[in-house]
Amino acid sequence: MIVKAKAREIKANTRPMASFRPCHHTQQHHPMPNTSPSIITHEALEALSGKARAVARLRANLNVHPQLEDPIQRLFNAMEPGTYVRPHRHARESGWELMMCIKGAFSILFFDDSGTVLNRVDLDSGAGKLAVEIPAFAWHVVVSHQPGTVMFEVKPGPYTVVDDKDFAAWAPPEFDPGTERFRLWYATAQRGDRAPPWKPDSV
Repeated sequence: MIVKAKAREIKANTRPMASFRPCHHTQQHHPMPNTSPSIITHEALEALSGKARAVARLRANLNVHPQLEDPIQRLFNAMEPGTYVRPHRHARESGWELMMCIKGAFSILFFDDSGTVLNRVDLDSGAGKLAVEIPAFAWHVVVSHQPGTVMFEVKPGPYTVVDDKDFAAWAPPEFDPGTERFRLWYATAQRGDRAPPWKPDSV
């Protein structure tokens, strides 16, 4: 009887054990980085040149960077002979550009503020000079010499249409009637040559 009474006492004073719940620590899940390489083939650049030939500007680009906000812009630029580029500059401390001739040949002309040629650099994928880095604030223009010409370009980002470049007031904008004379002048212009006269109402 004493044993049974003691057992009843122990049972009465025993609380049921709380159910066990494992403790889960909060974990932050970060997106997995993209580790797949970006591969550019010869066929992709041939197709890019085909796109350039099919548009009025005779230029087309293939961006390697995933978005315009990328801090380093990397792109291939196909430029067919006959394309017109208006002289311009990137007027900011980070306005440098690296241009490399991947296929074909093109030249870069450098100007002073009034349109006089300061320097001419001829780039060729097969021989001689292959690449040039353009300093910030330098007036410059590119002229293509061979069909299928492709440039690889690297420059700081992000890219914004408004802030990307300043255009020279002494040269016509794209599709202006005066562009043909400038384009032909680009092909042979040398140091010390002055840009052809132009004003907005020129024909």
